[in-house]
Amino acid sequence: MSLTCDIPRVAPPAFPDPAFDVTSSEGEQTAVLGGGCFWCVEAVFREIDGVLSVASGYAGGTADTADYESVCSGTTGHAEVIEVRFDPARTSFGQLLKVFLSVAHDPTQLNRQGADQGRQYRSVIFAGDDEQQRVATAYVRQLNEARVYDAPIVTEVAPLEAFYPAETYHQDYAARNPRQPYIVYTSAPKVAKLRQYFPDRLKKA
Repeated sequence: MSLTCDIPRVAPPAFPDPAFDVTSSEGEQTAVLGGGCFWCVEAVFREIDGVLSVASGYAGGTADTADYESVCSGTTGHAEVIEVRFDPARTSFGQLLKVFLSVAHDPTQLNRQGADQGRQYRSVIFAGDDEQQRVATAYVRQLNEARVYDAPIVTEVAPLEAFYPAETYHQDYAARNPRQPYIVYTSAPKVAKLRQYFPDRLKKA
């Protein structure tokens, strides 16, 4: 694998659906996902039909270290994550994981995404309940057994203790700063992959 986010060996349109998914389709649901810099992952998920809101933040550590300066040290236990609130009647937890693991980041990179290195950039799914934990664990195993990437998927699945919103200036960063070099060269290509491979999953204009 390259050091930048790459597409899997199985092209995303044929990327396997999860064999098991969350069964409830009522009420608003939440997914908390970490795949490197939250600016990039947030930009991808804002485009998906059924996603009601996306917030950048931190998970995996404690409240007293849930700030950008502390998290950047890589010693807090936190990962940069997004909290996705979605309508399960329009998209499911499993389908969000499919996008997350196929185009939103490279899940074969351990504690890094490209040049961003450290535990704060790890690939992780924070499960909100036992059902999300089962679905996420089974899906990572399913994809590894199918060898959809040339290297093993190293995505962690962990119970969500708490989500801490990031500072205001991090929210919707890519949309507000489309010409910032990091957004141009790192975030925009991920969004382009989503639009190319999952056009039927996008919000209507």
